[in-house]
Amino acid sequence: MFKRGEKLEFEISEYAFGGKGVSKINNDENRTIVFIPNTFPGQKVKAIISAKKKRYAEAKLLEIITRSPIEEVNEYQEISGAPYIYIPVKEQERVKKSSTLDTFSRLSGIENIDDKFDEFISAPSHFFYRNKMEYSFSCIEHCLDTNTELDDAFALGFKRRGTWWKVESLNKPSGLFDEEWERKLKKIRIFLKDTGLKAWHPPQKTGFFRHIVVRKSFDSDQLLINLVTSSVDLNKFDLKGFGDFIKELFGTRIAGFLHTINDNVADRAKIENGNSELVFGNDIIQEMLLGLKFQISMESFFQTNPKCAELLYTKALDYVFEEEIKEDKVVMDLFCGTGTIGQLLSKRNNQVKIIGVDIVEQAIEDAKKNASANGLNNLSFYASDVGKFLKSHPEYIGKIDTIILDPPRAGIAPKTLKKIIELGAINLVYISCNPSTQARDASTLEDAGFELQNYSLVDQFPHTGHIESIAKFKKK
Repeated sequence: MFKRGEKLEFEISEYAFGGKGVSKINNDENRTIVFIPNTFPGQKVKAIISAKKKRYAEAKLLEIITRSPIEEVNEYQEISGAPYIYIPVKEQERVKKSSTLDTFSRLSGIENIDDKFDEFISAPSHFFYRNKMEYSFSCIEHCLDTNTELDDAFALGFKRRGTWWKVESLNKPSGLFDEEWERKLKKIRIFLKDTGLKAWHPPQKTGFFRHIVVRKSFDSDQLLINLVTSSVDLNKFDLKGFGDFIKELFGTRIAGFLHTINDNVADRAKIENGNSELVFGNDIIQEMLLGLKFQISMESFFQTNPKCAELLYTKALDYVFEEEIKEDKVVMDLFCGTGTIGQLLSKRNNQVKIIGVDIVEQAIEDAKKNASANGLNNLSFYASDVGKFLKSHPEYIGKIDTIILDPPRAGIAPKTLKKIIELGAINLVYISCNPSTQARDASTLEDAGFELQNYSLVDQFPHTGHIESIAKFKKK
């Protein structure tokens, strides 16, 4: 019925988990379903077929032809990273909750999910909530005013949806990141354009300006800036002059300014793809989370929405401490990274022994430093593989009361989950940024004798299809 690469118009009738709009096509008594991410019921859209399956097809959104009747166009510039910026927040939350619960129940096999559901936690701020943003340069610009493509341009903003080479210049705030920064981004674009140096040409892999990455501390209200360029014509760029310009724009709000030279053809802004230097200020900023201090560099992993993360972690800690943990037992924080959850556990109850485990040695070193800086002494951190942990530390055999899991989006590998079950914990608190993989793991846990007791959803990313979930399991 469809051909891959075919561009067609679709009417969106339903919302599916993960922000996928559903279009139902009837033809010759056959019905085909097309999933189109970042669309919403009531919209008419243009999309390109990206995959063709036996019972359904997938397509990528190109443009919205007609908006949904419930959309309310506001003052913010619509960007690909916030497809639902014009959908009322309450409606966003309604479809996220219903689609996530349906998907979790279907994939996990847990039928009475409504009985287990605890609460839907709304983000405390629905706008300007992000603490990091990456902006791209391109000499191929999609002009929003004329809906045309401009060559030999100087664009600074976000990629045009459905493309990797075109950038839409940000001319007003997106509603996601710091409002003052985004209001003044146009001035930064004009200043850099006036240098005469070229914006990056993605297809040709040539040009000078590539990215600007910004981190924000909500604690100090300061910004850490990283300008990413190539090395071509670097001697023609007045780095100090640009530093003086952003100081003039933002004053003491600039905590530090870094410059990264990246000649890698991959279109990524990560510092490890190039050489970075501190031009002025500090290369870290400090953030507070539930009263604890965290030092964050440009490349540190840290919760994107820290104010909402406080609510997420508070709920997870509530599940951990629902029952008394005996003195001879410990709480294990798996996939602990830099030890955020373990430290928050320690702050709430400094009598419980907490062990953090992660296979990444550098993350464990950072966790130890953070815990020391926060004056916490009832934590121990280990760089170890989950399966080998008890063999290396037999002193914990039979002593693990609760395990906290916070894995990446892919969930937990089946072999690793089997090893986690073998650790012998009574309680599991599973935090997930992808409830579909959490549901798959929940099915395995149920088969292993764990029962789902509580389930909550946290809307960490308003105006997107993403949702986080927290599940509490108990050994039967």
